[in-house]
Amino acid sequence: MARPTMEDVAARAGVSRALVSLVFNNSPKVSEQRRAAVLAAAEELGYQPHVMARALASRTSTVLGVMVSDLRNAFFADVIEGLEAAAREAGFELVLTTGSRSPGRERAALRSLLSFHPAGIALLSPVVPASAVAAAAQKCPVVLVSRSSRLSNVDTVNDDGVAGSRLAVEHLIALGHRRIAHLDGGTATTAAARRKGYRLAMEAHGLAPVVVPSEHTDTAGEKAVRQLLNTPARDSWPTALFCGNDFNAFGAISALEEEGLRVPEDISVVGYDNTSLAALKRVSLTTVDQPRLQMGRLAVQALLERIRGGRSEPARQLLRPSLVVRGSTCPPSH
Repeated sequence: MARPTMEDVAARAGVSRALVSLVFNNSPKVSEQRRAAVLAAAEELGYQPHVMARALASRTSTVLGVMVSDLRNAFFADVIEGLEAAAREAGFELVLTTGSRSPGRERAALRSLLSFHPAGIALLSPVVPASAVAAAAQKCPVVLVSRSSRLSNVDTVNDDGVAGSRLAVEHLIALGHRRIAHLDGGTATTAAARRKGYRLAMEAHGLAPVVVPSEHTDTAGEKAVRQLLNTPARDSWPTALFCGNDFNAFGAISALEEEGLRVPEDISVVGYDNTSLAALKRVSLTTVDQPRLQMGRLAVQALLERIRGGRSEPARQLLRPSLVVRGSTCPPSH
């Protein structure tokens, strides 16, 4: 069966094709009676306007592109929820892609997004080099979420990773922990700030930092824990772990439990992001909260300001995180 066209809708509603076009472009020039007739005809026929064709015809786009670093990480789902809500309110639609934490795949994903001629693009923790971001920003407004930039034509939305890490470590120290290890985020765009905050907090209390190479994934969290426990001297094991993100913490907890260790009785664990999974009763993860929905909304706001020509200076949003204490931390037992 052929896909219904704008002409089919016009015939069913008894109006011109031009009027149908005005309806789907939200023109105020159409009476409510005719608008209702056109929408009813479109619903009866199952007609959906082609977003790209409409954009090319009008030379204005209602598409915002989004590239997410890792679709498995629930943090990005929450940010996208904020993006989608703000975009919808402004009359825009999202086109979503991922580069799976690979610079090469992210370059290809970025090229794909640009082929849609979007009004703007939001890049969530991208690992592509700054040159690729700069090239994209020459074609449409670009905002980075969870990554910094010095480019004057690129906006950023971040949380204060240094402050967030200090909150996590200070919480563990207040409980009485002294041997606190940090499972590092590796090459992740947020890792350096979180690592810095951890070191600053440890050194402020005269404690020796222990940074274990890892990544922001569950499998990397499991691997890092097994590396930490690969010594018979249990007295040298950490009594607490500050993980680079929640995803990493989930892997760490899994490995600890497989080794017969209890969380938090034997080892306390703190994550970062406060993803929806962290609040599950089975997990109950103490974690640093990023205002994820707000980050998504602020990203769309930055794009809209660029699109509408209201600002040329770069917007640098740095949000203050907070600590959410749950059941994965307690005073050390030894």
